[in-house]
Amino acid sequence: MEAFVKHTGLVAALNRVNVDTDQIIPKQFLKRIERTGFGQFLFFDWRFLEDGSPDPAFELNRTEFAGASILVAGDNFGCGSSREHAPWALLDYGFKVIIAPSFADIFFNNCFKNGMLPIKVSQTLVDQIFEKVAAQPGYQLAVDLEAQVIRDDSGLEIPFEVEPFRRESLLRGLDEIGLTLKKDAAIRDYEERREVFR
Repeated sequence: MEAFVKHTGLVAALNRVNVDTDQIIPKQFLKRIERTGFGQFLFFDWRFLEDGSPDPAFELNRTEFAGASILVAGDNFGCGSSREHAPWALLDYGFKVIIAPSFADIFFNNCFKNGMLPIKVSQTLVDQIFEKVAAQPGYQLAVDLEAQVIRDDSGLEIPFEVEPFRRESLLRGLDEIGLTLKKDAAIRDYEERREVFR
């Protein structure tokens, strides 16, 4: 997993509440077994018309959001069924940070496990970011996980909190497997000693 320390990126706004995992990655695309390649199907039913062409009415199809790596969304983002494919699709599409007033618990946990940073901030602050995105095409935010703060070029500064274990894991780029492998010598020693008593 790639370490996350600081990230500056273009912000895309998805001002919708209760965006569920079936909207993030529809069920017909869950047959793949690898973690990559899901970005092309992200928000599929919203992004594309029936003929397969991009829907110009969908927010993320706007040209000013091309290449965005920070997504700002409404309340209860990632609700619905517990599919790890949802953060896979967001990450594969290019998003590294998601900012919202609240997240569904399973989705929230899955983001950290896959190297993506979900940040909870108040609805008032999310609305403020929405306004800035609308007023300033190309609007960017800088996210500093070490300092736990979000900044922009015009003086906005938003502190946020991440549970210490999750923060440290992201800073070091360690998922659950990576954390286990850090104990490789102790595991090997245990296995060798266990062989003696068989």
